Amino acid sequence: MKKNKSDKEVWPEEISSEKAGLSRRTFIARSTLAAAGLALAPYVTLACSSEEKPLNFEEYLEIEPIINGQAMRMKIDPRTSLADLLREQLGLTGTKIGCNQGACGACTVHLDGMRVNSCLTLAIQTDGLEVTTIEGLGTENEFHPVQGAFMMHDGFQCGYCTSGQIMSAVMVLKENHAATTEEIQEWMSGNICRCGAYKGIVAAVEAARDGKVPKELLQRQKS
Repeated sequence: MKKNKSDKEVWPEEISSEKAGLSRRTFIARSTLAAAGLALAPYVTLACSSEEKPLNFEEYLEIEPIINGQAMRMKIDPRTSLADLLREQLGLTGTKIGCNQGACGACTVHLDGMRVNSCLTLAIQTDGLEVTTIEGLGTENEFHPVQGAFMMHDGFQCGYCTSGQIMSAVMVLKENHAATTEEIQEWMSGNICRCGAYKGIVAAVEAARDGKVPKELLQRQKS
């Protein structure tokens, strides 16, 4: 240890650092911050490298899908999902996005007579094909029988998954996979209802299968 003129004990490194205007406490604080910066550097780099750059409009692809019976022509970013195309660009918000990973079924639509998860389907895959959303079911004057059955049996609670449930139920009936309660449960298992309204959902599918939905329930009320 050394003593300065005031006889105060100090550490040797403090004597040399004081000349540079850097105390021991300041040095330790700065060293800690520098170490933290080095530790975080890989994560910052990873975050920057994962950012997607928007394409030029010239790189967009032209597609001609038939959506709810209407032939369309549009140019889209090839990375656009069908769910985003429907909701963000065409305003068909009846199709919901739940997990965005194909696990919940909320985004189910029909693509050329098959049910698909629109969050996992690229919009460019619909070129020349028919897409049907919940808005395209039924007619201008009547709901689809499955829609009426869901209203009849309260096959929903919060309603967020309902459009996907209905779209799947329509195809389950067309595919003749609704002979028994167990078969309905199996073939509807890809659609999750977090509210737990499964009893009403199965009853609705059975009612639509058996033609037990009253006609008056299907009438659309015009505003």
